[in-house]
Amino acid sequence: MDAADRALVDAVLAGRAGAFERLVREYQGLCWHVIQRMVRHPEDTRELCQEAFLRVHRYLHQYRFDSPLKSWIGQVAYSVAKRHLERKRIPLAEPVAVADEEDGLSPLERIDDGTDLQAAHADAEEQRRLHAAIEALPPLQRTLLTLYHLEELPIGEIAAITGLAEGTIKSHLFRSRKTLREMLEARIGVAA
Repeated sequence: MDAADRALVDAVLAGRAGAFERLVREYQGLCWHVIQRMVRHPEDTRELCQEAFLRVHRYLHQYRFDSPLKSWIGQVAYSVAKRHLERKRIPLAEPVAVADEEDGLSPLERIDDGTDLQAAHADAEEQRRLHAAIEALPPLQRTLLTLYHLEELPIGEIAAITGLAEGTIKSHLFRSRKTLREMLEARIGVAA
């Protein structure tokens, strides 16, 4: 457990001036990334981020320090965004094809296929194409890619945030990267 997180939580729970604002500043980027990648509407994202931090404030006394504070807040943000999508009847993920489940890859191969998405698409036009392709993915895949590649969270923390099994996360990441490669190859007409 991070001592700074414990001190911040204690300060918020004690009602110290500015403590909750510090917590929001510290974790608003994570909250925004999780919710924006899932809902993709700036106004909804702002509203849902506010709702997430209201929930954090309301339930912070239940936080037991058994996972990093970042994971706990990410879990709250994920939960708020997931409920929003469910209310709007937006599917969280595409159905899994049997062929994808039986692709013969080991769990290690599923987690990282050796593709460095950022390095492979370094110039500005390719970056734009990459981000457009990511936005075309279903909400769950966009969110998992963001947490893993941009927030650089380990699979275990992503599992704690989403409630998904680690193997499921690895499989989604593998399929998402495969889909992105196919989309980018189709758009530029060459194999990536």
